[in-house]
Amino acid sequence: MGKTVIVEPYNEAWTSDFQAIRDELADALGSLALRIEHVGSTSVKGLSAKPIIDIDVVIGDLSLLGDVIKALGKAGYHHEGDLGIKGREAFKYEGKEHLRKHHLYVCAEDSAELKRHITFRDYLRSHPEAVMEYSRIKEEGAALFHDDMGKYIEYKSPFIEKIYGELGI
Repeated sequence: MGKTVIVEPYNEAWTSDFQAIRDELADALGSLALRIEHVGSTSVKGLSAKPIIDIDVVIGDLSLLGDVIKALGKAGYHHEGDLGIKGREAFKYEGKEHLRKHHLYVCAEDSAELKRHITFRDYLRSHPEAVMEYSRIKEEGAALFHDDMGKYIEYKSPFIEKIYGELGI
């Protein structure tokens, strides 16, 4: 048993929710961030998703990470390390009740994990039939494994791996 799995139909508000978070991050990071990307299921129009915004802050290279950690620290974010996924540094936060719940990651521009996030997102954005299939799988997984995030992730993984295989990532 684990976290409760909630998957909702696509919500147009997710775009403006991302923009509000991005604006705060841009203010905190200034020129340290090359760009701030909306990734994950909430970034794909029409895709059912957990109502949590996934964000990748892209930096030039990891030599900037110390400065990024300090800047994000002043903005209420705390570095958690890579959490076992190389090329992606995770941050948690407190005091952001005015923003939609979000997951924040920092990736170097040449990170394989960043490439996977962007390539998968862009594939889904241009393949409406894949969006329909992935939505169905996610909704089924949430219904079957409502109280088991691990099983839910396991349930949807074959679809993700199939697309990664097609894309060569």
